[in-house]
Amino acid sequence: MAERLEPGSQPVVETGIDGLDTILRGGLIQNRMYLVEGDPGCGKTTLGLQYLLAGVRRGESCMLVALSETAEELDAIGTEHGWSLEGVNVFELRPSEESLSVDARYTMFHPSEVELTETTKTLLSEAERTKPMRLVFDSLSELRLLAQNPLRYRRQILALKEFFLRRHCTVLLLDDQTGGQADMQLRSMVHGVISMERRSPEYGVARRRLQIIKLRGWAFSEGYHDYLIKRGGLDVFPRLIAAEHSTSFVRYTVESGLKALDTLLGGGLTRGTSTLITGPAGSGKSSIAAHYAVSSAASGERASMFVFDESIATLTERCAGLGFDIRSMVESGMLRLHQIDPAQMTAGQFSHVVRMEAEQHEARLVVIDSLNGYLHSMPSENLLTVHLHELLTYLGQKDVTTLLIMAQHGLVSASTEAPVDTSYLADTVILTRFFEAAGEVRQAISVIKKRTGQHERTIRELKLSSCGITIGEPLREFEGVLTGVPSYVGTSLNKANGDDKKRTKTSR
Repeated sequence: MAERLEPGSQPVVETGIDGLDTILRGGLIQNRMYLVEGDPGCGKTTLGLQYLLAGVRRGESCMLVALSETAEELDAIGTEHGWSLEGVNVFELRPSEESLSVDARYTMFHPSEVELTETTKTLLSEAERTKPMRLVFDSLSELRLLAQNPLRYRRQILALKEFFLRRHCTVLLLDDQTGGQADMQLRSMVHGVISMERRSPEYGVARRRLQIIKLRGWAFSEGYHDYLIKRGGLDVFPRLIAAEHSTSFVRYTVESGLKALDTLLGGGLTRGTSTLITGPAGSGKSSIAAHYAVSSAASGERASMFVFDESIATLTERCAGLGFDIRSMVESGMLRLHQIDPAQMTAGQFSHVVRMEAEQHEARLVVIDSLNGYLHSMPSENLLTVHLHELLTYLGQKDVTTLLIMAQHGLVSASTEAPVDTSYLADTVILTRFFEAAGEVRQAISVIKKRTGQHERTIRELKLSSCGITIGEPLREFEGVLTGVPSYVGTSLNKANGDDKKRTKTSR
C-alpha cells in the first residue's frame, strides 16, 4: 500500500468550513477535481457556496456553473444564510430560446449531441474569460441527462477535468444521485469524494452526516461526522478521536466538600477520572453531582453541567432548596449550565459541545445528567458505549473529572435495571438506593467500584434537606439494602418502640 501523504506536503485550499477542514487535515489539495455526492436536501449547494465564498475572501477568482438553479435562486439561498454572492461569477447554463422552438426539434444530429456540445462550448468559453481558481459545477445530473449514455458522459467528465486542472483550478462536482445509487465510474475519475447523508428519525429534526469516501494519497479523518445546516452555512462536527488529544498532567484528589462522602470515596475522586452515579429516580443522584459542580466552582476550578432531563430553572430552584449557591456561580462564569434537547442534537454535536467546554471554557469538571437522555440522541443503543468511551477517554486525557448520572428503571421495586450497562466504562461507581425504616422511605449511598484507590465498603444513609446533603454513619443495623429487600437486624428502632427482642423485616 502506498504511503499516505501527511498534511503540509502539498498546497491546499480551505473549504471555508472549519470542521470539514479539520477532517481533511487542512483542506483540499489544490488543482484537483472532487465529487460531493448526496441526496437532495443534504446541503451540497450550501457547501459549494461556502467553498466559493472562502475563495472570494482570499481574493481568488471563483465561478459557479449552475445547471439546476437560476442565479436568482442562488442569491435567495445566500440571503437566507446572510451571505452576499458578490465576487462569485454565477454562470447559468440553460437551453437557448432557439432550442425550445418547434423547428429546433428537427436536425440531422441527435438533439442531446447538439445540446451537450453547445453547453460544453459555452462553459469552456466562459472559463477562458474568467480564469477561475475555484469552480463548482451544480449539478452533474443535468450533464448526465444530456450525455444520455455512460461512455459519452465519462468522456465529457474527463475532458472537463483535463481542461480545468491544466488551468490550475480546484473543482467541486455536485451530484444529487438522482439515479438512486453512487456512481462508481465517477468516483474513480475524481481525486476525492465527499459523501453527504440526510436521515429522518421518527421524532425530532433530520440528522445529517458526511464522510470522506476517498482522498488519493492524503491523510484524513475517517468515519462519519455529524453536521448541521443553519443560518451561516454548514457546521461540521469532526468525530472525536481521543488518541489525538493525549496530554500529561499530575493526578490529585478532588474533594466534594462533604467529609463523609470523601471518606466513603477513600479521600475523594481522582482528577481526570469518570464517575457513574446510578440509582432509581429521586434517590439523590443529581443533587450529589450538583454539589460537586458547586464545590468545584467555589474552589476556583470551572465546571460545566449538561442537563437532559430537567430544565435549568428547575435545577436552579432545586439546588437553592438544598442550600447550594448555584446562581452566583453561574453569574460569575465559574459554572456553566447547558440545556440539552436530545431530539434536536446529535451525538456528534454533543461531543463537540463538551469538547469546547474543556478546551475553550477550561472546565475541569463536567456533569452529564443524564445518560438516559444521552441515549435518546444515539442512533442505536449499541453505539452509546462507543461514543461514551471515546468521550470519557478524551476528557480524562484533558485532565477533566466527569460525573455521569444514570437513572435505573423502577423506584421502590425489588429489582432495578439500567437501560444500558455503562458501569464498566466508569472509573468509579456510586450507587444510591431507597430503603424503609420505621415507616419512612429513606435513602442510602455506597461506593461499588473505584479503580484508582481504596474506598470504604460501607452503606451509609443519605439525607437531603434545606441544610444541604448529609451522609450519616454506616447502616450496620441493616442487611440487604442493595438487594432491594433490606432487613433490620439491629435493636435501636425496636427499643424506641418498646420491643428489644423482636426483629423487624422491612422491604422497599
